[in-house]
Amino acid sequence: MPETLAPPKLPPSNHPFAEVIHRLEAGGSMLPDTPENLMQIIGIYKAYAVPMDFYWRDLLYIAEEVFLNPLPFFKYFLPQKYLDLPNHYAGDGADLRIWRGPATAHPELLEFMAKGKTRPMPKLFHHLWHDRINMEFAEACMQAMLWHGRDMGMGLFDAYLDSEEYKANADRAIRAYFKFNPPMLALYTLFPDLFLEQVRQLSYYANLGLFWEVMAPVFFEMSDIYDEGGFKGVPDAMNFLVNGIFAIAGRPIYHRVNIRGEWFEIIPKSKGFTWLYEAALPYVEAVFYRTAPFRGTKSYNAQAGQVPAEQKDFHYGILYADVFPVGTAGIPPTLLMDDMYHFLPPYLIEYYQRHCRGEDDMLVQLGITFQRSMYNVTSAVIQALRTALLYPLDDANPRHLAKNRAFFEAQLDRFLRPEARLRDIQSADYR
Repeated sequence: MPETLAPPKLPPSNHPFAEVIHRLEAGGSMLPDTPENLMQIIGIYKAYAVPMDFYWRDLLYIAEEVFLNPLPFFKYFLPQKYLDLPNHYAGDGADLRIWRGPATAHPELLEFMAKGKTRPMPKLFHHLWHDRINMEFAEACMQAMLWHGRDMGMGLFDAYLDSEEYKANADRAIRAYFKFNPPMLALYTLFPDLFLEQVRQLSYYANLGLFWEVMAPVFFEMSDIYDEGGFKGVPDAMNFLVNGIFAIAGRPIYHRVNIRGEWFEIIPKSKGFTWLYEAALPYVEAVFYRTAPFRGTKSYNAQAGQVPAEQKDFHYGILYADVFPVGTAGIPPTLLMDDMYHFLPPYLIEYYQRHCRGEDDMLVQLGITFQRSMYNVTSAVIQALRTALLYPLDDANPRHLAKNRAFFEAQLDRFLRPEARLRDIQSADYR
């Protein structure tokens, strides 16, 4: 079992999730520390990282190359140069080497792209047969960040998208892109805000792509460490994420466009937008917590009153998802579950074979495992914020410990809603 800190010098918490709060105060995760939980979350991190390696590359390709193509039929068809694009956090030439593996696209991803789950066939047929990585999931995450961005009160990225400087940068890129297309230039003259809003969305494509470029090697490395016996428990896995958050916090977030071989800076690196505040924290808030109701399950009619009046009260992310009727979370979890299914490590497949009610149930079970794993990621974010904003867990000052406890209790207040799955993940029987 991993070493934990001594219990804090405070009276027991009276919070409904007191046991979880005491675990956080001892340096643990919201997810209980059991060998089964560790195995599940590491296995699903590996299964998530392979499609994520496609997600980040394609998001950058769309933001940088497809741009304002009015008929982007092939935006999910990655050109070779983006498959070969070196990840900045893997390979020998890494800015900061997180994963010991190669910097180019993961071998399992390349194999799946070539063969699919059916049989070898031309890429177009794989696409039409939906035998491919589901980029629609990545786009749904991006849209959640875009939609919630102006209501989250964090970072400076979203506010910059309304600045005159951003509009001027976007204008230069739009005019260059349509330089030889008079009809589109005329449309831009008539409806400039329509085109500008598309560029804003593309800036979020870049934002999310740069975020996931970091997370893919983090999860690959965690899988390798686990295979080598390097993690003693769930807190070890959580602390690896905490350390990674701080190591990469200052990574620049930017957006540039390649137009006929010339790069146009829409959000320059010089603006100083960073990975932690402009990508990671907004992603967790928009995607893990908020998102939006799955299409067709709720009415947005104000008179119906089926969704909260305020965006900050949305609660449709994976931390609240009912994954038994697969698809009821805000971002379509079925798409991600299908993507992860192809890349499950053997030990997780064997686990599901023991606990599933047949092969068709495996998608539901890996969705529940994914939910557990994201509670662990959220725990890492909470612990990182506590480290940055408050006091060490072993601080000798009781007033400082009380501040830490108030912070943890405020974070866990968000899981008092009946839809939250924090109670469920405390039990191994939640499957």
